[in-house]
Amino acid sequence: MSDDSQVRKSPFWRFSVKFYAVPGVAPACIELQDKAKVDVNVLFFLLWNATEGRALNAAEVTEIERAIGPWRDMAVVPIRNVRRALKAPPTALTPDAAEGFRTRIKAVELEAERLQQEALFDLAQSRRPGRPSASPIGAARDSVSSYQGVIGPFPPEPLEAVLSAFAKFQGSATDKAE
Repeated sequence: MSDDSQVRKSPFWRFSVKFYAVPGVAPACIELQDKAKVDVNVLFFLLWNATEGRALNAAEVTEIERAIGPWRDMAVVPIRNVRRALKAPPTALTPDAAEGFRTRIKAVELEAERLQQEALFDLAQSRRPGRPSASPIGAARDSVSSYQGVIGPFPPEPLEAVLSAFAKFQGSATDKAE
């Protein structure tokens, strides 16, 4: 798996890992995912493009959804559902056995999401989506607005938490140093 180390070192992967670790981002993303069916990988793809001052329009987001949706629906979401269900396992399993299995499922879920990010990164390399924007936060807001136009409105509080964290993240950390 020589590709694995290359993918994990892609600017998009590094951005996602670092940004998800920012305080408040993970719970806001989970809320967006659960309440509005936001694909966090797509959201992060939009934000990563925004770091380069690129905003995506609704047609580009629709194309991304069309390309990525089948993988998400076939692999990522079912694996996530199994992992979540194992938080309250059937009584036939011991809690330790269920938790060990859940931990392995979590690793598989992360790999499914990494593969989705690899596909998104490849898309960015081949098509260079988006149009120039005056600022990263402006690009982020434009792209997120386009995403909402495609899948429906996002709950405002977790959305603002993510966008606020992105604005601060932009000011304090860049991926260009790596």
